[in-house]
Amino acid sequence: MIPIIARIFRGSLKPLAPGRKTPHLKDLQAIRVALLRCIEDCDSVPARRLSHKIIHAQSVQELWLLRNDAYQLISQQTSQTVASERINALISLFEGWVEPRQLVRIK
Repeated sequence: MIPIIARIFRGSLKPLAPGRKTPHLKDLQAIRVALLRCIEDCDSVPARRLSHKIIHAQSVQELWLLRNDAYQLISQQTSQTVASERINALISLFEGWVEPRQLVRIK
C-alpha cells in the first residue's frame, strides 16, 4: 500500500518496472571483449589503465559508464567521428541491461 501512495505523491501511477534480470558471466564477457576491441589500437598509459578497468568491471552498468572513457580515449587517438562510430556500435550489447533512456547514440 505504501508504494502505491508514494507513487501517487510523485504523480506517477505507472506500473512498477519489472525486475531486471541479472546478466550472466558470458553477457558481461561479451561486452568486455567488445569494449576492449574498441580501444585495441590505442597504445598509451591511459589505454592500459582503461583496459584494466574494463577487465575488472563487475557489472554491466560499470561497463556502460566506462564507454565514456573509451570515447575520450579513442577521440584523442583518432577522431571524434571514429570514436562515435565505435561507441555507438556497442549500444545493442547493452540493450536489456541498461535503462532504455540511457541508450543514446553519440552524435
